[in-house]
Amino acid sequence: MSVTGLLFLHFALESSFLGNFEMEKFKKNPHVIITSHPGQMPELEFPIHWGAKNPHQRGPLIATFGNKTARNAIGAHSGSYSVYRALSIASGKYPIAHHADLSHTQSIIRIGPYSSWYDPEKIVSLDPWGANVTDCFADEISQGYDIYPTIAMTQAHLTIPEIFQAIEQKRLSVDGKIILPTQEVNVTKVAIEPVWYLPGIAKRLNTTESFLRKILFEETGGMFPELVTRPDLKVLLPPIGGASAYILGNPLDLAKPEVELTCRVHDECNGSDVFGSDICTCRPYLTHAFEAAIRTAQQGGVGLIVYFRKEGRALGEVTKFLVYNARKKQEGGDTANRYFYRTECVAGVTDARFQELMPDVLHWFGVTKIDHLISMSDMKYKAICESGIEVKERVMIPEHLISSEAQVEIQAKKSSGYFSG
Repeated sequence: MSVTGLLFLHFALESSFLGNFEMEKFKKNPHVIITSHPGQMPELEFPIHWGAKNPHQRGPLIATFGNKTARNAIGAHSGSYSVYRALSIASGKYPIAHHADLSHTQSIIRIGPYSSWYDPEKIVSLDPWGANVTDCFADEISQGYDIYPTIAMTQAHLTIPEIFQAIEQKRLSVDGKIILPTQEVNVTKVAIEPVWYLPGIAKRLNTTESFLRKILFEETGGMFPELVTRPDLKVLLPPIGGASAYILGNPLDLAKPEVELTCRVHDECNGSDVFGSDICTCRPYLTHAFEAAIRTAQQGGVGLIVYFRKEGRALGEVTKFLVYNARKKQEGGDTANRYFYRTECVAGVTDARFQELMPDVLHWFGVTKIDHLISMSDMKYKAICESGIEVKERVMIPEHLISSEAQVEIQAKKSSGYFSG
């Protein structure tokens, strides 16, 4: 048995918190089946045929633990939050055999399918059928298979102070449809969990699947042994944050090239986006994009804001704050010509976001053309264009939205090749 398996067995036997009925059964029969052992690799009941023409040919994605022998994916649902679910089970507060009741959970709006869903190279980092499992796999669910959505949609109203200001200054107006009488913004929002088709991810990153599996296994401390022992499992649900999309206007118009589209793809910056830190331009650019997207929607077009959980260029907030300190304390102070260098000194790389995967969300919505891309990023622009989506215009952040503290960042990005008009 692997070290991971031995540790799991030890804690399962020693835990004093296993209070519910299922846990009592587990204590009485505490055997852990390691499916990666020789002779323990069953033939897949539902092989995954990524890029198949319909969901039944593709096969359901089963990453829950209610049908362990039917699992055809590595990892667990909910990304990093799966660890909290494990803690809830360990503390006896969550029934280990819970089976989700998905009645009435689907949105009234149905996205797709689009031709991009059938292309095994267009979409490799999310499940195209992830929002429609209760329809696509109703028979399998009725037979007791625990198939769970990886995409969810709903309607919401957003309260954005900068939009209040835009209304007051008459840059936007209340129309009762996009901007409500309360000055709230009417949106459709979409939550997307990462689902990685490993052969496609490897190709996108110009490496081999075997090498990708090896590095993922090693750099996560051996968290998923199946990466190196189960080559038949081609799908990984990685323990990372996903993405959210906010749609202004009719979501189905995103797939219509004749409808004007304003879009921003934004990577998380907690300090600025949530708390208003002025060392960067993240929140100003994000709210400016919302204003532009609202204006387009009010003029008969559609707006799209995609928000990825990639804090600190996917290096993490601890690393980001260490870099902030290093930039400010270095000889000569914080300067544009050493902006990216200080990041590389601390993190080993200047950026770990891998924008090559980012356009998958756009392809899921059926996007083929963007009229106004609210972004200066050369990496995002290149990734979108190389994925086959036409970009007609790139829009810089207005100068008056750049604080004095953020000037170093902007000048460094322009010097490194970011769009500057």
